[in-house]
Amino acid sequence: MRKSLLALLVVVPAGLAYGQALPGADFPAPQRTIKLSPQVRSSPVTEALPAVALTSINSFLLSNRIVDKVEDFDTAPYIVAGDAERVLSGSGDRVFARGHFAADQAGYGIFRQGKVYTDPQSKEILGINADDIGSGEVVATEGDVATLILQRTTQEVRLGDRLFRHEERPVSSTFIPSEPATAINGLIIDVPRGVTQIGALDVVTLNKGQRDGLAAGNVLAVMKTGETVRDRVSGLPVKIPDEPAGMLMVFRTYDKLSYGLVLNTSRSLAVMDKVQNP
Repeated sequence: MRKSLLALLVVVPAGLAYGQALPGADFPAPQRTIKLSPQVRSSPVTEALPAVALTSINSFLLSNRIVDKVEDFDTAPYIVAGDAERVLSGSGDRVFARGHFAADQAGYGIFRQGKVYTDPQSKEILGINADDIGSGEVVATEGDVATLILQRTTQEVRLGDRLFRHEERPVSSTFIPSEPATAINGLIIDVPRGVTQIGALDVVTLNKGQRDGLAAGNVLAVMKTGETVRDRVSGLPVKIPDEPAGMLMVFRTYDKLSYGLVLNTSRSLAVMDKVQNP
């Protein structure tokens, strides 16, 4: 028994470093134990979103526009009559409009006044939604009355519809997702197409615009606003926390308002849901 125990004794040569294999040994040298701590590799949300081609979302975007002041509607040219005293007109019809027409401007967009947007928190008037009705080309003018041929209509053109110059906006074939340059804490205040439950590829109106630092291509996280419920134990109202519910991309900005396209959702969104930096 003693002889077998002595056979297990190993003499470590002088100068052999810890962890180095023993000469002639047929078993591995002892290794140091290294403890690893789990870590999360984080990156901006926008890096996970590919560039969005205009052609792939063009059918979901709006031709509506925002007018900053009510006075802009009051001073804009308007449809005064239809051909052969028609009240309603469509594409290809001739109509007559009254107002000031620039000599160098042949084409005009036709709009109808929609909602007047007011900030839910500050009560400031942010702008007026102008619903896109169509477009027309001026073919003749006499005094303050112009004759136009309707080139495109989304619905019947009515007497009183307003004419505005086409917006001069740079055309980008691709939207590059990016983070806003400033902190954004805004709200969805309208759905121009009139739906009540907002889902992917719906267009929404935000109460933040260029003055707040928003630009086309900016991506925002949508937070589902938590409901206020009654605590049955205490009898007092309690606010349920807001929850992440989707992402949207701003595609058109005005001074105080913006249009955004919902990219994805994990649940139905609604007016008054919040938007913020991702």
